[in-house]
Amino acid sequence: MGRRKKGRNIHGWLVVDKPAGLTSNAVVNKVRWAFDARKAGHAGTLDPEATGVLAVALGEATKTVPYVTDAMKAYVFTVRLGQATNTDDAEGEVIAESETRPTDDVITAALPAFVGDIQQVPPQFSAVKIDGERAYKRARDGEEVEIAARPLFVESLTLLDRPDADHVTLEMVCGKGGYVRAIARDLGNALGCHGHVRTLRRVWSGPFVAEEGVSMEQIEELAKSPEIDALLGPLSEGLTSLPELNATHEGATRLRHGNPGMVIASHVDYGDEAWASHAGQPVAVGVYKAGELHPSRVFNL
Repeated sequence: MGRRKKGRNIHGWLVVDKPAGLTSNAVVNKVRWAFDARKAGHAGTLDPEATGVLAVALGEATKTVPYVTDAMKAYVFTVRLGQATNTDDAEGEVIAESETRPTDDVITAALPAFVGDIQQVPPQFSAVKIDGERAYKRARDGEEVEIAARPLFVESLTLLDRPDADHVTLEMVCGKGGYVRAIARDLGNALGCHGHVRTLRRVWSGPFVAEEGVSMEQIEELAKSPEIDALLGPLSEGLTSLPELNATHEGATRLRHGNPGMVIASHVDYGDEAWASHAGQPVAVGVYKAGELHPSRVFNL
């Protein structure tokens, strides 16, 4: 029999405005410690030097992580023109340089090629697995690996600012799996001048917004205190992309045991994915079929 994890059974979402210099896992570990939570995870890794929305799920909210990870996200980032690095960001070594500096009009004209359904090759320094090993581990050993292109949906890529000839600030709204560093690299190549990410901020991710996030200082200040629980949002915040159905009392009981349960539905179609609640509490996520929800995830609250 496995050893039971220590900590509280606390459930919900915490939106952290991640500072530069911390890994996403370091933030999750700090949050878990501060809340004395038994279980924690996050919805989408940010590079250590990136800032902005890092949505941390506690307890049963971890079961809703895929719905936030799959949601649209927005990034504001600055590209350094004229230089390519081996990491595609400012942390790496410069491997190529150019004196070319495109005009604003030339940059704007190049952006539509990166909008819509595109194919993107992740950076050499990324968490993509190559033959079971992370690409960044091979890259650190000096090995250049061939990484296959992956599909990415980009809803928009917009020029926001041109602080000087060497820098351009962009905003990108995209789906799951996008590498902003790869966008900067490929845009620089398309412009004939090279490029890498200088600064990166995730301004929103699904239902979560950076301006509403808490700082690491707030988390540390309230750590282990009763007041910290007030920072936590409900588990249901991770389900805003799905329709909500009301389960009957008997239906909720059946759903909690992993069985199809009766729900009241007027706005979903047969086969739609949805989530059921009862008495104000999430019960399960599943597929709606003829008056019942067939659960795929059950919440033990």
